[in-house]
Amino acid sequence: MQWIDTHAHLYAGEFDADRQEMMSRAVHHQVGAMIVPNVDKESIEGMLQLERRYPGVVYPTMGLHPCYVKKDFQQELYIMEEWLSKRTFTAIGEIGTDLYWDKTTIEAQKEALKVQCDWALKYSLPVIIHCRESIDLTIDLLEPMSAAGLRGVFHCFTGSIDQARRITAMGFKLGIGGVSTFKKGGLDLVLPALSSRDIVLETDCPYLAPVPHRGKRNEPSYLTLVADRVSLLMGMTTSELASVTTGNARSLFKL
Repeated sequence: MQWIDTHAHLYAGEFDADRQEMMSRAVHHQVGAMIVPNVDKESIEGMLQLERRYPGVVYPTMGLHPCYVKKDFQQELYIMEEWLSKRTFTAIGEIGTDLYWDKTTIEAQKEALKVQCDWALKYSLPVIIHCRESIDLTIDLLEPMSAAGLRGVFHCFTGSIDQARRITAMGFKLGIGGVSTFKKGGLDLVLPALSSRDIVLETDCPYLAPVPHRGKRNEPSYLTLVADRVSLLMGMTTSELASVTTGNARSLFKL
């Protein structure tokens, strides 16, 4: 079985002490590819260093995370647009909206999201969408652009069946991670109603570690714990889930 972690912040400081060992554990657990989402201008160099160190395993993206949309966000976007003109990236992301940390920047977040979705259409790239406490708003913003061909993944999906259906109707995938293993995560009620064709797996490491590591540092090797839970909830073998979700990720990100 081969797995793809579609959302792993491998450049995070939490991995500085044992990054090589962490990557070895991922390969040992058959996690053969990892999509690394950018968050701001400061994360670019660390991300690209990892790509050089692990070619064919680490796949960088380019984008400005909504929590990093500050007063100077247009300058940050200019830097990212320059990078997109110079080389190929796997996706535009991590982008979107966030009403959990700071509601005062939402109009700027919307503007940044629109600009970056336009990049995705221009370069024929998928988008990696963040939508914490803002899923309906984000769906509303993206539905018109999906008609123009915008595609991607709603990362860290924790929504309802109705929200899942709206997202998949747009042609987007649902990123399923450690929350699926949480006792009160809610995905036990949603995943049985979904098709495996509509999901990809992720860790969002170093955050949101699955049970039994909840509350500790997450890492790509834990993707198999997510897979065990998801396959159980969806009534399929882990081998079947690996085949479908890996195929979904390869198709979406053109790996």
